[in-house]
Amino acid sequence: MRTTRAELLAASANPHSPDTVLFATLLGAHEEPHLLGLSNEQRSWLYSRHFGAMTAPAADMPIYSEEHAAFVKALSGFLLSRIADSADLTEARCLATIIAHACLRPDHLWRDLGLSGRDEVTVMLQRYFPVLVARNTDGTRWKKFLARELALSLGVPPRPAPGCPDCEDFSYCFGSGP
Repeated sequence: MRTTRAELLAASANPHSPDTVLFATLLGAHEEPHLLGLSNEQRSWLYSRHFGAMTAPAADMPIYSEEHAAFVKALSGFLLSRIADSADLTEARCLATIIAHACLRPDHLWRDLGLSGRDEVTVMLQRYFPVLVARNTDGTRWKKFLARELALSLGVPPRPAPGCPDCEDFSYCFGSGP
């Protein structure tokens, strides 16, 4: 059973903190907590830090192909190498995990995260990974941008994030063919 954003915020000692609101939104957005990719330890840490009156639900770790697991590891590491000095490292690790796993799903990043729009992704990234926001000078959609920046950092040709090919707007972002 899903714990809603409202229930999480009600359990918080600091329900107006932007970080608490963000994690309540992310955690409350999915019926299946394993979709976030968080370990039980990470989930427990987030609940303890932000929603102390609640116990984190346990969830099995998702099983991915080797390619997807490598993408998640690489994107998480890429994000963490660009963390804001003001960001909490443990929160940033949790967020990097959530973002990387969301890039495996076939929709716009903001929907896969459970946010209300692209602007909320921008605000979240500005808080935790501002150097990336500054680099997105052409307004590229975030999932495409993150996959492209990761590829460039690895010295490989840019390609879509694993979830992109099944998105309804794939041809808009990447064209209709070779």
